[in-house]
Amino acid sequence: MKLTRKDKGELFAEAIVTGMIVYFFYLGSEIVFKQVLFYAFPNLKETIWGLKLATNIYSFKNYALFFVGLLTIIVIIWRLKRRIKQMQLNHIIEDLHYIAQGHYEHRIPFALKGDMGKVVESIHTLVSSTVDAMEEERAIEKSKDELITNVSHDIRTPLTSIIGYLGLIEDKQYKNEEELLAYTHVAYLKAKQMSLLVEDLFEYTKVRQRSTPLTITKFNLVQLLEQLEVEFQMDAEQKGVTFNLEVSDLEIFIEADAEKLVRVFNNLLSNALKYGKDATLLEIKAQKFDEQVMISVSNNGAAIPENSLKMLFERFYRVETSRSTETGGTGLGLAIAQSIVELHDGTIHAQSNEKKTAFIIYLPIKSKEILKN
Repeated sequence: MKLTRKDKGELFAEAIVTGMIVYFFYLGSEIVFKQVLFYAFPNLKETIWGLKLATNIYSFKNYALFFVGLLTIIVIIWRLKRRIKQMQLNHIIEDLHYIAQGHYEHRIPFALKGDMGKVVESIHTLVSSTVDAMEEERAIEKSKDELITNVSHDIRTPLTSIIGYLGLIEDKQYKNEEELLAYTHVAYLKAKQMSLLVEDLFEYTKVRQRSTPLTITKFNLVQLLEQLEVEFQMDAEQKGVTFNLEVSDLEIFIEADAEKLVRVFNNLLSNALKYGKDATLLEIKAQKFDEQVMISVSNNGAAIPENSLKMLFERFYRVETSRSTETGGTGLGLAIAQSIVELHDGTIHAQSNEKKTAFIIYLPIKSKEILKN
């Protein structure tokens, strides 16, 4: 700890006072000793033996002075050390008050050893964890505000259309039954759009919780992927896209929640067909390793920009920024997919270049939930 001028002055005064106290104690002890000695032997000064004894006493005084001087130095050092520790504690308290006033970036600017050093280290750890908790809380609040804003925007648009068309019907502002059916059809589509958003939002909030229960079963992943291939084959053909499934083994058994994984693959395949601009090939690959399986869903369409690639799994994020429902969807699909994969202790990431855009998933072969049971 760097001592201030005031601290140095206090230490100097402490040393002077301590030295004077020891010296006066010595003088008082010497006077008392002489009085007791001569009171016990009143004729001591008048005898030869008394003269010798007195001479020995005064000779001993030199040794006593040396001892007292050494003792004085030891006591001064001991008291100064205690005083310095007290100063350190006062500085720590001052720094704590300063931090408590909102200066959370401040740290106690000196290193200490022993117990005091552990206290300072604990204070720094506590302040850092408090700052992290506050930043996390701010991020959560910001995230909630963004969630409300995005949901409000996405619900308001179809809701406005529904109210508008139902208002026209209510006021009988239609020419014929055909126009009436057209209005009701638009209102129906907008209602379905709102329903999809609400369902995705509900699913997102549910799978974001690590405590969400999974229905773990053992199933053949290859068989599941083959079923998905059949389901998406027609859509792929209509868009002029070749669907290809490639697996390393005919049977790859894993322990997972099959229903939730279907949600993940449905989302990835739908995105690949919907947003894979100019794509001619949609490909699923599954490869088994020792303790995990890798599944990739890729297409050879236009590449995703680098700045968008890093944000794909953020909720409500869309590469297409107009938030059009024709191209943008709800913006929750990939965030839901990531949460489901993480619930299975797996990982998902995206890669994109001019040749291929791929979403790669790694899942453990065995579920920890079954292992615990």
